Amino acid sequence: MIRVGINGYGTIGKRVAAAVRAQPDMEVVGVAKTRPNHEAATAVDSGFDLYAAVEERRSRFAEAGIDLAGGVEQLVEVSDIVVDGCPSGIGAENVPMYRKHDTPALLQGGEDAAAVDSSFVARANYDTVEGAEVVRVVSCNTTGLSRLVAPLRETYGIEKARVTLVRRGGDPAQSGRGPINDILPNPVSLPSHHGPDVNTIYPDLDIDTLGLKVPATLMHTHSVNLTLESSPDAEAVRELLEGERRLFVVPEWLDIDGAGALKEFAGDAGRPRGDIWENCVWGESITVEGRDLYLFQAVHQEADVVPENVDAIRAVLGTATAEESIRTTNEAIGLDKGLAPSPR
Repeated sequence: MIRVGINGYGTIGKRVAAAVRAQPDMEVVGVAKTRPNHEAATAVDSGFDLYAAVEERRSRFAEAGIDLAGGVEQLVEVSDIVVDGCPSGIGAENVPMYRKHDTPALLQGGEDAAAVDSSFVARANYDTVEGAEVVRVVSCNTTGLSRLVAPLRETYGIEKARVTLVRRGGDPAQSGRGPINDILPNPVSLPSHHGPDVNTIYPDLDIDTLGLKVPATLMHTHSVNLTLESSPDAEAVRELLEGERRLFVVPEWLDIDGAGALKEFAGDAGRPRGDIWENCVWGESITVEGRDLYLFQAVHQEADVVPENVDAIRAVLGTATAEESIRTTNEAIGLDKGLAPSPR
């Protein structure tokens, strides 16, 4: 069994911990938190050994009546690999600790690409990270764009990518985020960071990205225009995308008109926390004019990187091929069942 430590048990860490626990070849040896709070209590209730991420705060856990298994360095020592789910910037600060203990680590997309040996998306570059010491599972938006680009690039070639990202202001629990009543160019200068980030996966892809930040918490939405190197019809593109397990082409008959309906649908389908691990591409939006492909897709920022973290564990340790890992991950968490039932 692969022994996985989770440093940071927040939005991403708790989801990755649950996904790792579901895998037949992995176990969670513990999770680390900086302070006792509702997430620390949930970790203990879930049966995870809890470690203190900040040594000076260990007494706070005792005061809260929470037993600790040790400090974060002890967690790193007993782990074959660590998934760092800490807030942006903290993961990079933790890298010397991981290197000190010779324990491979996965950072998240909020970290700078310069902090790691390689960036990772399972569908795109699984085979390139084996043996790496520090790998970054790229952000939710970069993951979503890379998943979409992969089959289109392989099948038709991409001359130019242009994407406008309409980004949620914050996650549901981030009460301090915004905007409250505004629509912000974010950033106002071009490009947004997403295009250069996609280039850490596809260095030769010609991509421009713009970003808008809106008062919403549910999902991000992408307006995508790709100039292809050939001229397929829209139905051929749709069939191609429908064949990708981590893309959900939303059928028209479901009458899903936006992120709110998508999230409700995922909850009704029994997804844990209403999580949507797939890109959601509106089928009726897929349009081809000459060599220009247009479509809309939505990305659940709390969830789409979760299966990527699981695959990255096997990729870095070299325990499975890309096909084997993606299949195992999908089956273990229930992604292989998809979201849409058959029409009656």
